[in-house]
Amino acid sequence: MTTSPPTLVRPYWLSAMGLALSAGLFATPLAADTQEQAQEDTPTYGAELEGFDYPYPVERFQFASQRQDLQMAYLDVPAEDPNGRTVVLMHGKNFCAATWEDSIQRLTDAGYRVIAPDQIGFCKSSKPEAYQFSFHQLAANTHALLDSLGLDEVTVMGHSMGGMLASRYALMYPKETEQLVLVNPIGLEDWKAKGVPYQTIDETYQAEQQKNAKGIREYQRSTYYVGEWEPRYDRWVEMLAGMYAGEDGNLVAWNQTLTSDMVFTQPVIHEFGELQVPTLLLIGEQDNTAIGKGRASDAVQQKLGDYEVLGEQAAERIPNAELVEFPDLGHSPHIQEPERFHKALFKGLGAGQ
Repeated sequence: MTTSPPTLVRPYWLSAMGLALSAGLFATPLAADTQEQAQEDTPTYGAELEGFDYPYPVERFQFASQRQDLQMAYLDVPAEDPNGRTVVLMHGKNFCAATWEDSIQRLTDAGYRVIAPDQIGFCKSSKPEAYQFSFHQLAANTHALLDSLGLDEVTVMGHSMGGMLASRYALMYPKETEQLVLVNPIGLEDWKAKGVPYQTIDETYQAEQQKNAKGIREYQRSTYYVGEWEPRYDRWVEMLAGMYAGEDGNLVAWNQTLTSDMVFTQPVIHEFGELQVPTLLLIGEQDNTAIGKGRASDAVQQKLGDYEVLGEQAAERIPNAELVEFPDLGHSPHIQEPERFHKALFKGLGAGQ
């Protein structure tokens, strides 16, 4: 079933901007003379995002993984008038649990309990020096967290990279997944199979070390918000850039490097046909995210990141899928147009009951 507002024409200038700025999840590096100024204007946070306040109390799940003692930060927000359902929110690579602030408020107001973790390697959770990152491992970590909270049936909702993780979670734990919600997930195409060259860990680490607020903002303006910007978006730029600018910025960059490799080398799209749970796809069609696009040939670039097509293809692959498209929105429709997005979300959640 497909619900779609009237189709809008993608502006030619936006497509060109997407090709120029959407070379992956990496921000555009700045010249040396502007990097220093960007650093001076950026707040600095610790490796576990110390100094950046979350909208709800942060809990800590302590556990052992890969011979290490780790902690996963998470938000556990109850509803005043519970409806008996729980939604687990999975953030993207350039996002944190806090980025779900608006969605958490609306979901709890509607009666849902919300669990929003920061995955290992991200935000307020542990940043190990060495970790075998995989979507299987992150899904298992999340399952352990939910088990510790006594939750055995949840709706899993993932955005961006979190969509890849949510899909893996639903594949691993179908009996404990009530419904799957994918918000502009990346990985709706296999970039490597389509011709994007592999980038080594060392090369990716060098690129990650160049990240700063100005480059992050320009990337997000193009890909997340369709070439537009509002002051309310700055908080999320500073959240991300502040970790890179802090004393442990190299450790943050290293973890981002390892997870970038995970995203590129572990596509889940080939298993979409095995999903057993009702799935709601919420797709901003102006999104142009394609990891490593800038490394590909011009001919390959033209074929990547077309969410107007990718959303429909994903819905066809998933056995029990509903697709809702937003022709004028980008990579983060829940932030860009929260009223319209959440109206569609609640309609889809109701259908999953």
